[in-house]
Amino acid sequence: MARLGTGIGWRPEIADAVERMPGIDWVEVVAENTCPGHLPDSLRRLLDRGVTVVPHGVSLGLGGADRPDAGRLAALAERAEALGSPLVTEHIAFVRAGGPLTTTARLEAGHLLPVPRTRDALDVLCENVRIAQDALPVPLAVENIAALISWPGEEMTEGQFLYELADRTGVRLLIDVANLHTNHVNRGEDPAKALAELPLEAIAYVHVAGGFERDGVWHDSHAHPVPRPVLDILADLASRVSPPGVLLERDENFPEPGELERELDAIREAIKHAVKETAGEPAGEAVGEAVRETARVDVPAAGDATRQRLGLAQAALLSALVAGTPAPEGFDRVRLGVQARSLAAKRADVVAKVAPELPGILGTGYRPAFLAYAQGHPMRGGYRQDALDFAEHVLLGGSPAEGRSRRELRRWWLDRSGPAPRSRSPLARVARAGRALTGR
Repeated sequence: MARLGTGIGWRPEIADAVERMPGIDWVEVVAENTCPGHLPDSLRRLLDRGVTVVPHGVSLGLGGADRPDAGRLAALAERAEALGSPLVTEHIAFVRAGGPLTTTARLEAGHLLPVPRTRDALDVLCENVRIAQDALPVPLAVENIAALISWPGEEMTEGQFLYELADRTGVRLLIDVANLHTNHVNRGEDPAKALAELPLEAIAYVHVAGGFERDGVWHDSHAHPVPRPVLDILADLASRVSPPGVLLERDENFPEPGELERELDAIREAIKHAVKETAGEPAGEAVGEAVRETARVDVPAAGDATRQRLGLAQAALLSALVAGTPAPEGFDRVRLGVQARSLAAKRADVVAKVAPELPGILGTGYRPAFLAYAQGHPMRGGYRQDALDFAEHVLLGGSPAEGRSRRELRRWWLDRSGPAPRSRSPLARVARAGRALTGR
């Protein structure tokens, strides 16, 4: 595998700027936001220029108790093939819990949540990673995530957990140095110790991003400049191994192109300085091939009892975060409250993106109404379903929407709440509204 070089996360808001940026060797796209048959013109032009494009998944939930969904894996594989990608990436996280395995309500987080660093969780994760590897046409790399909360009773450090995962599965690692900084602030974990314990030869590439601190909690926002502590961790990593690729992530609050270019320059300089200081030491030039040849360790698959134990623990935590149930024993209740508010705020923001008509119709009342709704109504599907559920809640009297705004909201909901295009007839719409909103 060739070295990736320096890259940036491709987003529609900065597509034109990315095309014009000097020194961009590759880009990463959110897999779920990419349709293979309808690639944006900007991505096509980058591909035509020979720029590598890597799909980055966010919805597999490889750290969850259930086995990976075959449909999601097929979609990720399809994107890798359409983009001609040398690898695909996902996260060491769970994003949903409950369901038949635990006979509890199915819950969606809409966010990446941390996996407990226990033997049970590691066994399940290793099997899930192997299932994903077998379904994908190119190598898989998995990313360490940022977290506001810690699981009680953990049996391994982050570095030990990642080392065993790579050793048992041969999976590559996407190391996010911003997430190491986040976990340093929020969970007291030493980034240098984590790097020292990692299997450096397994690193596929590195993420760098910004965030902000509020009331002693670091928020991995991807909407702020990269701070010096994150660059210092990047330099520490680069002093240990030459990373095959480094990528700047930015998802919100996009600055002028010149500011992004300066951040990329700072990233390059941090790596250059670290490599210069360690000149003569072995560098990871052949990382891709080294990991490709790593053999899997023959270990038993995770049993149903192991999956059920993990599933019950994850369902209890997620229920506390999104459904208001009591905090599971051993968790920091204050931190759980911070995480719960953060999840609700993210839901409000993403719903406003996927359904911009809602804040347009409800105006300044949208956000407080949605946050109030989120306290007692967990996600039951993706964000588009969340938007429909919220609109139905408002129409049923869950929050103020009167007069013209109520009529507009009803029209919007009717146009989108069915599986097929609906009749434009006013009488048909009224009949549908009556049936749907009365439950008949």
